[in-house]
Amino acid sequence: MTVGQISRRSGVPVSTLHFYESKGLLKPTRTAANQRLYSRGMLRRIAIIKVAQRVGIPLAEVGEALAVLPNDRKPTAAEWTQVSTKWAGVLQQRIDTLVHLKSDLESCIGCGCLSLGECPLVNPNDHLGKEQSGPVLLERKNGAKKL
Repeated sequence: MTVGQISRRSGVPVSTLHFYESKGLLKPTRTAANQRLYSRGMLRRIAIIKVAQRVGIPLAEVGEALAVLPNDRKPTAAEWTQVSTKWAGVLQQRIDTLVHLKSDLESCIGCGCLSLGECPLVNPNDHLGKEQSGPVLLERKNGAKKL
């Protein structure tokens, strides 16, 4: 399949396919005239990339996963299990973090305390107050030195 054909079939713009290729995620073959040709198995790789991006897996991790999968055919069940098991653990960690964050946000939304000294999200156990006073987070973020 040509780059235009694979773009239409996958719903991914040609420029994005070229970007994926530059990152080593896709490896099309080339004709004598240097035209890119994609096997039908590339559609599966593109689908994996799109799903991984949708759930927030960085392209570097996607590249690591695709490196163990075949480039010219769809992966076997065993090959896919190897990748999906690793991603399942990463996704579960993200889910746990988000659930915890949601719980913390629900307990402070609308309280109006505006207190970084007591906020369990920004300053748990007032660890910033133990270090120094003033706008500690702002100073750190902007690289400013304390006067």
